[in-house]
Amino acid sequence: MTDDHTPPARILIVAGSDSSGGAGIQADLKTVMALGGYAGTAITALTAQNTQGVSAIEPASPDFVRQQMELFFEDIGVDAVKTGMLFSADIIRAVVSVLEQRGGMLPVVVDPVMAAKGGATLLKDEAIAILIGELVPLAHLVTPNLPEAELMTGMTIQTLEDMKQAASRIVEKGANAVLLKGGHLEGDTLYDLLMSREDYRVYESPRIHSRHTHGTGCTLASAIATKLGQGERLGEAVAQARDYVRQAIEAAPGLGHGHGPLWHRV
Repeated sequence: MTDDHTPPARILIVAGSDSSGGAGIQADLKTVMALGGYAGTAITALTAQNTQGVSAIEPASPDFVRQQMELFFEDIGVDAVKTGMLFSADIIRAVVSVLEQRGGMLPVVVDPVMAAKGGATLLKDEAIAILIGELVPLAHLVTPNLPEAELMTGMTIQTLEDMKQAASRIVEKGANAVLLKGGHLEGDTLYDLLMSREDYRVYESPRIHSRHTHGTGCTLASAIATKLGQGERLGEAVAQARDYVRQAIEAAPGLGHGHGPLWHRV
């Protein structure tokens, strides 16, 4: 909650819709609101899905994505931007065009969503190079998981040292910083690696063994964007966002027969 004299941080979310409510725009909106921000959206695609997988995708036109972004910038204003599922090269170019014209020094958090937990492809192969070459250089932070980082770097990532090398390569591609999420590594300790051009920081926490993790990546990136929009420094924004996601996993309501959703109201 904010008082009458403190307007909420305005977060623009550019991502796809998840009809099951666990990930995508729906998870983003829940996260921003739970953390005291105000979220606007530019929806890039509609998906028909549930906790067991994605059945269909209907993309928006690049011009419509651009218009959604521009109208929010013009009227409400923006304190931070988060991108998620962008689907195609043309949509990525539309997003890049708006950010180049209006983004200025705003923090931009890029979650390079490439596939759903059930395996469905959410980013066309030809769009990966455009994302790396044109959107990543505009990012204040990029938040890949290990499979996404492997596609972005051509590496096989199996250890924390591999994570450091991969994160360094992504920073070399133009990102201000990268948060490489280590959830796909084996073991009871979860490692996330934050690397910038100057230094790096490793976050450690006990792994939560749960199938209710649908939307963790979307939630984490939106939480970071909200904290950055509220004025937190990057390292602290990541720490607070990780704590929030952990609480949301622990409080998961146990819904669905597959990868169940988190509980964002914690």
